[in-house]
Amino acid sequence: MQLRRNDVIDGAIAILDEYGLADLTMRRLATSLGVQPGALYWHFPNKQTLLAAMADRILVGVDDPVKAERWDDGITELAHRLRNALLSHRDGAELVAATYASGMTSNLARESFVGAGVRAGLPRPYAELAAYSLLYFVLGHTIDEQSRAQMKAIGALTRTPASPDTETAADLGSDHDLLDGDPRVRFDFGLRLFIDGVRARAASPAARA
Repeated sequence: MQLRRNDVIDGAIAILDEYGLADLTMRRLATSLGVQPGALYWHFPNKQTLLAAMADRILVGVDDPVKAERWDDGITELAHRLRNALLSHRDGAELVAATYASGMTSNLARESFVGAGVRAGLPRPYAELAAYSLLYFVLGHTIDEQSRAQMKAIGALTRTPASPDTETAADLGSDHDLLDGDPRVRFDFGLRLFIDGVRARAASPAARA
């Protein structure tokens, strides 16, 4: 049976979910699909373009129109939609962050954030910057969230002192109880701070100028 482009993406995502991004290689992918590595390059000239296609697959639906009428509810809906999409696959946030950095993803999630900023009353240049800030917050938070979950799963997330100069667990910091809690609580708190900042900026004379 002829290998199709979607077959390659499906196979790559299956490897991502089982082994993680670091172990996703073109050779392993070709072996899993029962083809020679050269067959993959018929559909994707290099691994970077494959990763971009995987990111677009992960982000399908994130840039759909929001249901919320208020701009702040719209931002909240979009941010949670993006986080949920990233969490749906192992190392999803890391993969999508890499493709955004390279400018290779075609998903319009950031443009959705820009639109929400404009609806809040921000001039488009401010809305563009706000969209980048929100995108980086969601990606960074979710990368940390996924990394912690994976470390915890293999028993690598401990409370052992980081150095001989750290004598007690209390010396490791005051946020351990928070970090052991529901990551969505931390996400929602940061998101509310962001929305409050947008609201304050939109109300300032400088933003309206």
